[in-house]
Amino acid sequence: MPEVNTVAVIGAGIMGRGIAHAAALGGYRTILEDLLPTALRKAESEIRANLDKAVELGKVEAGDADAAFRRLQYAGAVDEAAREADLVIEAVPEEMESKIEIFTLLDKICRPTTILASNTSSLSITEIASVTYRAKKCIGMHFFNPVHKMKLLEVVRALETDDETLATAVEVGKRMGKEVVVIRESPGFITSRINAMIGNEAFYMLQEGIASAADIDKALKLGLNHPMGPFELVDLVGLDTRLSILEYLHKSLGEKYRPAPLLVQYVKAGRLGRKSGRGVYEYEEAKEALHKS
Repeated sequence: MPEVNTVAVIGAGIMGRGIAHAAALGGYRTILEDLLPTALRKAESEIRANLDKAVELGKVEAGDADAAFRRLQYAGAVDEAAREADLVIEAVPEEMESKIEIFTLLDKICRPTTILASNTSSLSITEIASVTYRAKKCIGMHFFNPVHKMKLLEVVRALETDDETLATAVEVGKRMGKEVVVIRESPGFITSRINAMIGNEAFYMLQEGIASAADIDKALKLGLNHPMGPFELVDLVGLDTRLSILEYLHKSLGEKYRPAPLLVQYVKAGRLGRKSGRGVYEYEEAKEALHKS
């Protein structure tokens, strides 16, 4: 099994910085890349804050947190981050064009032995891998938000992923402190496929006036023991991300995944969730932060 010492993470958004946090805490030299210096600064301060919080709660020893923080490096270009990496995890927006562009570039930059992983929550790893000359070394590693708290990792085996790559991805996930499930590639994998259907049905119910958003959330939390209601979850994930997943599932799996018109309308109105200050619910702190920036 190939040895992984250095992990590069492409994209310092919510998911990318969470993956970098987990990789560094798992003992890997970790290089987090983003074209925007502000994104890297925000990632650095947030990772430090999350590590400090973990120490405060007794979940991580202070020495381990400091060692993890020292393992982190930051890069403003993909080639700078990925050239020396043994494993590269792409965490760019959930768009096939963006992921194909990144994988095409990574295939040229990285050593032939480097494993390329995508953090996609629903897209075809086989299709993404097809633009490279190393399809056997391409795999899906679907982390969950917030990465530093969520235990699950879906490792997705594409059509041509070999056994060594699969074993390495599973081992890396375990060292990051994750519980790993292995999936044969299918649209939406496990969680995105089920979550998309639940969330979409909730939007249809809201659209039909069956109940308020708050009461639908309350019903699923108290009646089905979900930790978050479907609208709380979609506001955290992003309505635009959820819509993109549904559109892909609708195209791949048929009518039962057709996006609810109300969800489409919210996205068109710019109601994207916590990140925009307003989704199904309103978030004043996010609005103020966006206004200041």
